[in-house]
Order: sequence, then C-alpha cells, then structure tokens
Amino acid sequence: MKAVLFEKFQEVPKLTTVADPTPDLNGVVLKVAATGVCRSDWHGWMGHDSDIDLPHVPGHELAGVVETVGRDVRNWKPGDKVTVPFICGCGSCSECHSGNQQVCLHQEQPGFTHWGSFAEYVPIHQADLNLVALPEGMDFATAASLGCRFATSFRAVIDQGKVSAGQWVAVHGCGGVGLSAVMIAAAAGANVIGVDLDPAKLAMAQELGAVAVIDGREADVPAAIHELSKGGAHVSLDALGHPVTMTNSILCLRPRGKHVQVGLMLGEHAAPAIPMPKIVGQEIELLGSHGMQAHRYGAMLDMVASGRIDPSRLVGQQISLSDAPKALMEMDKFQSVGVTVITRF
Repeated sequence: MKAVLFEKFQEVPKLTTVADPTPDLNGVVLKVAATGVCRSDWHGWMGHDSDIDLPHVPGHELAGVVETVGRDVRNWKPGDKVTVPFICGCGSCSECHSGNQQVCLHQEQPGFTHWGSFAEYVPIHQADLNLVALPEGMDFATAASLGCRFATSFRAVIDQGKVSAGQWVAVHGCGGVGLSAVMIAAAAGANVIGVDLDPAKLAMAQELGAVAVIDGREADVPAAIHELSKGGAHVSLDALGHPVTMTNSILCLRPRGKHVQVGLMLGEHAAPAIPMPKIVGQEIELLGSHGMQAHRYGAMLDMVASGRIDPSRLVGQQISLSDAPKALMEMDKFQSVGVTVITRF
C-alpha cells in the first residue's frame, strides 16, 4: 500500500510503498477514505511522543470502510462504513471496565502506538469495543474530523466542562479543536468568546456561534473576557496548548470557574508555570480532556442528526496523500482555517 513514512524525527516524510497490514484476532483493517492532518501528528513527527517507534506512519483522525476482519470480531463485516476514536481501549483494564476507554491503561492509538492512517489501509485493535458506525449520509471527510478534534471538543465542553445554557465560555485558540468547541458550546446555549491571533479564524468563530471574539495580539485577554462576561468565564478551554493560552484561560475565569486543558503541551512546554494563587484563592478547577469513548459518540451524533451541530462546516482544505508531508510539517504555523483532510489516496 501507499503510505507517508518518516524514518527519523523532524526529517521530511516520504510517500512510499509498504506492506499491507493484517488484522489481529479482535481487530479489523480499514480502507482509509479520509484522514485529518492534526497538530498531534506534528508533535509525533517532532519526536514529542515516546510511544512512537521508527520508522513510522502517522495519522490518527480517520474514517473508512472495513476491509478485512479478525476471527473473533462479532459486530463488523467488510463494507461497513466507520470511524474510530483516536484512543482505542483494551477492553480489559479497570478504566475500560468503568467505561473510560479514553484513559485506558493499555490504550492503542493509530498513528502513535502503531502505524496510522496516512496510508491506504490502517489496522484497528479491539474493533467491537472501538469502532463507531457512520450515520447514513455523513461524508467521509466530515467523519474523519470526528475522531480527534470534534469528539475531543465534545467531551471537553459537555462531559468535562459541563457547559450549560447561559454560561460564559472562553475558547483560547480557534483551530480545529477550538472552532469545534465554539460550535458545541454555542449549541449548548452558552455565550462563547473566541480568542485567536488570526482574523480569519475569529470570523469563523463568529459564524459558528461566538457572541464575541478577541484578537490576542491587541488585547489583555483575561481583562477583556472579564469585561465582556461581567465577572469572568464560567468555563474556559485552552484549545491550542501553549503556556500563554493556558495562563490566559485560567486568569479569565470567575471564582469557582473551570479550566479545561485540551491542547497538548509537550516538548519545551510540557511543564508550564501555573498561576496557583488564583487557583487556590478562587477555587478554580483544573480539568484535562483526552479524546472521547466510542460509546459516547451516540450523544454527539444525535446532536448532528438534529442539526444543532454541523461538523461538516469545519472541514477546510481537502488534499491528497502526496500533499500530506508538507501539510504535516507546517502544522505548527497555524495557517489553515478549519480541519485539513486527506481525501485522495
């Protein structure tokens, strides 16, 4: 099969031919129809993820068609159209037994713990636990965006942040994760404030339901949010993963507010300074959000079916597999609006 592969971290990935994968007993092989290009893939290529063994094929945000199934798979057959959370549970540990596959103690992640979806085919483990059937009529590009950024934002806003109608919600960073969070929080009835440095992304945030936007280049972000919300945000998300956006997110909260860290902070940003006096003095909650379990996709897909959220609006540029190396290497430049998706193989 064709695949994008890198043999050393931070070297130019190449489009090459590698052996086709085979399913394990509980797994399947998917024919990839679409896969997103995510900043997490860039972190992997940079060498920030200790799970990656070289040589490596990246890609974790995918949708496709079941090609072959392992002997012990019961719920899926060739031809089924599916997506998959980027965190696949093992099904055996205490976290999986409690329904929290997103923090599985033995998790598999396509594109990190094994070769991923920047390829014509990708293996998925524990298929009966981890695969999600696509709704009738959902295109593959939209479905690919669900596996990481949109689903992660759904869990961050709904399950972790517990956002409710009338609350003020700040979203710091309006890339794919942030714009997803804007749409989802607005659909929940919140007053959403989007923060970014790019006027095009701020305009998109307003189109998706933000009641206000802030240009981080020109404003004291926490002060501006306190003024707009008349006291500070109830929930604030760092959707980028940077010490500045993390700090602004915490400082913009009202007493007993919730900060949700969604963006990865790796490499030189892995141990940022945290404004602890505010956290202690105002009883601020610090929450992480790491993907979403397959069994929670139903709630998200119900909102899609009802028209309350429309992830297709977040699909940006659609590119070919041969374009993927350049797109991957440029992910730290935050150039694209929406989610860049590989749809031509």
